Amino acid sequence: MKTEKLAETPLTLTQHNEGYWQVTIDDPPLNLFGPDLLTGLEEIVRRMQASSDLRVIVFDSAVPGFFMAHFDIARGLEVLSRKTPSGLPPWFDVAQALHESPVLTIVSIRGRARGVGIEFSAACDIRFASETAVFGQFEVASGTIPGGGSMEFLPLLVGRARALELIIGGEDIDATTAERYGLINRLIPDGELDTFVHQLALRISRFDPVITRQAKTMISQRAPTPSMDRMIESRIAFINANMRPERKPISEKMRAWGIQQDGDFEKNLGAYFNE
Repeated sequence: MKTEKLAETPLTLTQHNEGYWQVTIDDPPLNLFGPDLLTGLEEIVRRMQASSDLRVIVFDSAVPGFFMAHFDIARGLEVLSRKTPSGLPPWFDVAQALHESPVLTIVSIRGRARGVGIEFSAACDIRFASETAVFGQFEVASGTIPGGGSMEFLPLLVGRARALELIIGGEDIDATTAERYGLINRLIPDGELDTFVHQLALRISRFDPVITRQAKTMISQRAPTPSMDRMIESRIAFINANMRPERKPISEKMRAWGIQQDGDFEKNLGAYFNE
């Protein structure tokens, strides 16, 4: 086993064997999705695409209470202005690479996964969560539009009606509801989550890489696929919505509540929009 902290990023890469990698997000207190995390994910994608032996990657968090809180609004411009090889918005290169790669991606979720936390999880292939997990799409409640894939991925995972509930209703849901809706594959007791995910990934890593990769590719070809063009439309809608003057008082209210601070608002975000 080999462990490496990726320089200038909040990611630690553990290579359990040539076929099984574990990527741990460790950016306390909230694991915000900002430019440093994006840099780390871009490096993971680069290495993933260069490996012919890799079968499976597990993503998890080392921060108690948070898998990935949401987009880092304080450093958002650093993300949105970044140039990418494909010309796509920066997060979409990563999302598309994870979704389309023949390598299986598994997300192991404890704590809160809101906004891009759900969008990152949905871009991966399989999602497991413990009873500590909390999911939420609060963009509409805060006067904007999800712009990182939820408009495209959620209807495929949970269906149109539940996607409408999650996105427009804007309430947090627990892991039991997430499992029932199909947002996650399974709810695993917290004390068993690490072992369960590790054993599944280890099992897959021992299979023939040619066959595991072919199996994922064939299943993906036969399943509904999100449109990258539509994801770009959603990103444009997100940007345009944030520029509306009507959003300014909502943004000011969230700052007063304590957005991006390790406090009650980030822990119980969904409930604040009942006011």
